[in-house]
Amino acid sequence: MIYQNNLVTVEIEPSEIPWIKVFTQRPVKEFSECSADEKLEIFRVIDVAEKLMLSYFQPDKINIASFGNILPQVHWHVMARFATDSYFPEPMWGEQQRQAQLNLPSFEIFFKQLGEGL
Repeated sequence: MIYQNNLVTVEIEPSEIPWIKVFTQRPVKEFSECSADEKLEIFRVIDVAEKLMLSYFQPDKINIASFGNILPQVHWHVMARFATDSYFPEPMWGEQQRQAQLNLPSFEIFFKQLGEGL
């Protein structure tokens, strides 16, 4: 876990790319069921994470998605994508395109900085 407050939890998704997930604390199934405070907090966290990913990793693209077919709790994925990652331009759960050739700065330092920034 990177960060937690009374509205959200931010967790690491283990991957070859920087990838976090933002969960609501309450077991809410749909985003429309979130309170105004929960919605604002989700977008605040996504905004902070995206800006830090852009400056720290300098990716080709940031992907932000919300889907929950397996885990039916509101959560958002924030991923830094690179033209040389294994799946680009496909989604990370799509068809592998190549063997990754990434030389990225420390994920641990990034996750620590993100937790401190939140």
